[in-house]
Amino acid sequence: MSQYINKYIKRAFQLNLPKGQSAFLWGPRQAGKSSWVRENLPGSPVIDLLKSDTFSEYASRPSLLRERYSEHSSGLIVIDEVQKLPSLLDEVHWLIENKGISFLLTGSSARQLKRGKANMLGGRAWRRTMTPLCYPEVTYSDLEAVFSSGLLPAAFLSETPEEFHRAYVSDYLKEEIAAEGEKQNLPTFSEFLRVAAITSSELLNYTNVGRECGVSAKVVKNYFQILEDTHLGYRIPPWNKSRNRRMVETEKFYLFDVGLTNYLAKRAPKLKTPEFGKSFEQLILMELVSYRAYKDPELAISFWRTSSKQEVDFILNDKVVAIEVKGGSQVRDHELKGLALLSEDGAVKRKIVVSLEAEPRRVGDVEILPFSVFLEKLWGED
Repeated sequence: MSQYINKYIKRAFQLNLPKGQSAFLWGPRQAGKSSWVRENLPGSPVIDLLKSDTFSEYASRPSLLRERYSEHSSGLIVIDEVQKLPSLLDEVHWLIENKGISFLLTGSSARQLKRGKANMLGGRAWRRTMTPLCYPEVTYSDLEAVFSSGLLPAAFLSETPEEFHRAYVSDYLKEEIAAEGEKQNLPTFSEFLRVAAITSSELLNYTNVGRECGVSAKVVKNYFQILEDTHLGYRIPPWNKSRNRRMVETEKFYLFDVGLTNYLAKRAPKLKTPEFGKSFEQLILMELVSYRAYKDPELAISFWRTSSKQEVDFILNDKVVAIEVKGGSQVRDHELKGLALLSEDGAVKRKIVVSLEAEPRRVGDVEILPFSVFLEKLWGED
């Protein structure tokens, strides 16, 4: 691991809670939740359930939370990895209601809580999400390097990101995520991760993935659900309101981090290759997902694809913005066909091609933007 792995990158994430309000903070492991807490809530008590002794004492006696913190007078109490001990949420509920104490409850999965019918606090805790690193936090001076390292902070800062990815897959994905299901077959789940990485950004086909992994489509569907529930992947729905064309009705699935995707798929994308184009598309989606998490929780992201395979990569808020992603240094006219066909289904407020071109330009009503310009406009809300 790099000697710089513990360097803290100032995050775009903001908690934005009024005084006295509690919140859940969800996000994938190693996204930086604990580091953010250390940097931004230095005076807050932290109950870290990853510590075996802390877990054991609260597991055997959840009432310790009430006994120790009933007189807590200011600021948030942080419970880290709260999904490991759902019984604590009853005590949290009592302290919120009866003592006016506020909590920040961090975790990588609400799946265990919901599956165990845990007390989800009935709206008393707001929802926040932390994603991997994004454009306001880092610069993308070398896309090939970013596609290799990905944007989990420890991997991004590491001189040997493949070592981080190997440990992440072995120690977390293959064990803890497999444990999210009931008696999952670990070798099968491992193979599923490889196939999910190879097919990331493609239309979901449970039968084909199951055939590759040697399991049923039903099992594969559950595996994908596990990835989504643990913030390790995103389903992107199709936009299917066309009046004129037959549209696909199948979702797409993307893994949550471009570096981990390429590690699992055993590829190192280079400029002018199809693999580079797929990674570039995934990077733009990661930015849209981060923007949604931090700036616009109601942002709807979908894609447009006809049965004849004409496609637009991303549709935002029901055709307010249409985005096509091209990983080349020159966008040719025929690559604008999908956006033109989309317009035949009704007005599109803004049509954008994100590319590696050096300067912005316009072709009719289509904006062709260098990716750095697009990201500046996205995060600047232009």
